Amino acid sequence: MLSRRSDLAMEAKKIWSEDHPDALPGVEEDVSTRRGFEVVTVDVKSEEAARALGKPRGRYVTVELGRFLRREDDAFADGVQVLAEVLRDLLGTVNGPVLVVGLGNPAITPDAVGHLTVKNTLITRHLKDRSPDQFRAFGSVAALEPGVLGTTGVESVDTVGALVHEIHPEAVIAVDALASRSMERLCRTVQVSDTGIVPGSGVGNARAALSRDTLGVPVIALGVPTVVDAATLTLDLAREAGADLDADALHKAAGSMIVTPREIDSAAASISRLAAYALNLALHPGLTVEDVDMLVG
Repeated sequence: MLSRRSDLAMEAKKIWSEDHPDALPGVEEDVSTRRGFEVVTVDVKSEEAARALGKPRGRYVTVELGRFLRREDDAFADGVQVLAEVLRDLLGTVNGPVLVVGLGNPAITPDAVGHLTVKNTLITRHLKDRSPDQFRAFGSVAALEPGVLGTTGVESVDTVGALVHEIHPEAVIAVDALASRSMERLCRTVQVSDTGIVPGSGVGNARAALSRDTLGVPVIALGVPTVVDAATLTLDLAREAGADLDADALHKAAGSMIVTPREIDSAAASISRLAAYALNLALHPGLTVEDVDMLVG
């Protein structure tokens, strides 16, 4: 079991490698560059590897958005295009409706990524149903924000499952906040996977999973790290300083404390806008970034 916590597969693999001298069978990693952005793909292919990393079998693609944060020329448009390509690759060909689910609690900024992303997503299912000829160039997209168990009394998987049963989407794209091991990755990376997602995992309040097994359709997860587990951050900083701390004792002392940047409001809004634009390009292939600006701006 990993003593340091991360929802990012690339980080989980690195943590495992730091603690074990031998390669982990059943895991493949590829690093490439697209439009100036680093893209790391981790394929977890065996149950042994899934148990070791604490991640379900499947593909995890992480896009590092350093260019976007540095405000380089065309970085927003390029980042949107790269993330849209990743989403299309994992989603495959879709002819019917897609349900975008914004998970989390919009009243808590580090947990509001799902809400902020849905806010800028083009919703078209009702328009295509009523005027198919006028909206033939658009994909069919519906959206849902199921809230959190503490305010609704209903598990997200039950709410989403009921809507899936009603509208029969070809796929679900679930958007949520994640936890990273590194402050440098908060609101600077996006992970997309074909494994589904566990709502609330980023803030240490894991609920029932949204996955093909629970919903009966493919579930693509889009996650943005917004928090770092306090014990994980302390262990990593201690290691960099040459100190050796008792991981179990530290996790017990820190409890469920998490850390988030002081500029989380603007950072979460910015990265969620990029994620939403990428979703729009992936689900409405004929659109450009400029089109989305006009339609949601």
